[in-house]
Amino acid sequence: MEQFRFACPCNFGLESVLSGELKRMGAKEVTAADGRVDFSGTVEDLARANLWLRTAERVLVVLGSFRAVSFAQLFNEVEKLPFEAFIGKNDRFPVKGWSLNSQLHSVPDCQSIIKKAAVKRLGKKYGITWFEETGALYQIQFSILKDQVTVMLDTSGAGLHKRGYRRVQTQAPIKETLAAGILDIARIYPDTHLYDPFCGSGTFLIEAAYKAKNIAPGLYRRFAAESWACLPKKVWQSQREDALSQIRKEIDFRAFGSDISPEALEIAAGNLKKANVASLAEVKQMDVKDFTVPEEKSIVVCNPPYGERLLDPREAEELCRTMGRVFRPSDRVGYFIISSVENFEELFGRPADKRRKLYNGMVKCQLYLYFPQGRKG
Repeated sequence: MEQFRFACPCNFGLESVLSGELKRMGAKEVTAADGRVDFSGTVEDLARANLWLRTAERVLVVLGSFRAVSFAQLFNEVEKLPFEAFIGKNDRFPVKGWSLNSQLHSVPDCQSIIKKAAVKRLGKKYGITWFEETGALYQIQFSILKDQVTVMLDTSGAGLHKRGYRRVQTQAPIKETLAAGILDIARIYPDTHLYDPFCGSGTFLIEAAYKAKNIAPGLYRRFAAESWACLPKKVWQSQREDALSQIRKEIDFRAFGSDISPEALEIAAGNLKKANVASLAEVKQMDVKDFTVPEEKSIVVCNPPYGERLLDPREAEELCRTMGRVFRPSDRVGYFIISSVENFEELFGRPADKRRKLYNGMVKCQLYLYFPQGRKG
C-alpha cells in the first residue's frame, strides 16, 4: 500500500498532544517541530486523520522538501515534484504560503514562481499549455524556513477547528483545537464531570462531550480531498462508518457551563444542540464569584477574560483574585485555567502544580494546572 508523508500544523504548545493523538491513531514515523507534527501513512490514514484529529489545524500531503536560496533554484526544484499524481488537467491549484528567516522572503514572488513551475510540470504531463482550473480544489501550500522549502497539498479545506457545530460565537471564543488540547491535558473520561464558569459559546463543554463519547470531531463536516479523483470514495465512506461505530452510547459524563452573559448562554445552548450533545450539558447564568466547589469528583476548565480583548487589565487582575477565592483547593476537584495575565499565580493566591506555555491566537498564555490535593499529575 502506497505510503505518503503528511504534515499537520498545530497551535504552538500542543505539539506533544498532537503527537500523542497520531500515535494512538496508529500513525508511523511521527516527528514534531515547532507548530507542526509530521507522520507517514496511507490514504486511509489521510481520511482518518481528518476525521479524528482534535488538535491539528489541517492535514497536508508533503510533495517534497528542499533547500533554495534563489528563484531559479526554487523553480527547478518545484518542477521536479509529482503534482500529476494528484492534480488533474481540469483541477484548480492555487498557491499560498509563508517565508521566515530565508533569502527568498517575498511571499508573492514565491507564490508566482511555484505556480509557474507547477503549470510547466503539469503542462508537460498532460500536453496542454492552458489550464481552465474549473475542477476540484488542490490548494498548494508552501513554507520556507531558514531557506528550507516544503511544498504540500491541503487535504482538509476549511481548517479542522471548524467542526460544524459553532454557527454563532461570542466575543473572543477559544478555538476548538486549542480547547481540545487543553482537555487532553486535563484528561476527559466517559464518567468525567466538567465545569466551565466562563463557558461563552460552549466550546469546552462540546469538545469535552465529544471526547467522552468518542465522537470524531470531523464526523459532521466535509473535506477538500473528498472531491479528489485520485482518492477512492470508499475510503471516506468506510472511515466514517468506522467512526460512527466507535461512538459510546451510554456514558456518565456531565458538563456544567455558566456565564454572566445571557446572550452567551443562548449561543451555547444552540451550539450544544447543533453538536448533538445537549443532553450531556447544562448551562445557567451565574457570576464566577458565586461559583461553589463541586462535591463530586470533577474538573474545572476555563478560559477567563484576559484583559486583552474583553476586560481592561485591572478588571482581569481582579477576576484572577476572585477565581483564587472561589476555586478552593480540594481533594476532589482539579482546575485548568488558561490566562495571559503575567502575575496570575500571585493574584490567584497560590502557585500552580504545573504550567504549560500555550498561544491563544497570537496571545501568549500559560495553562495553569491545579491538581486535586494528593494528586501529583
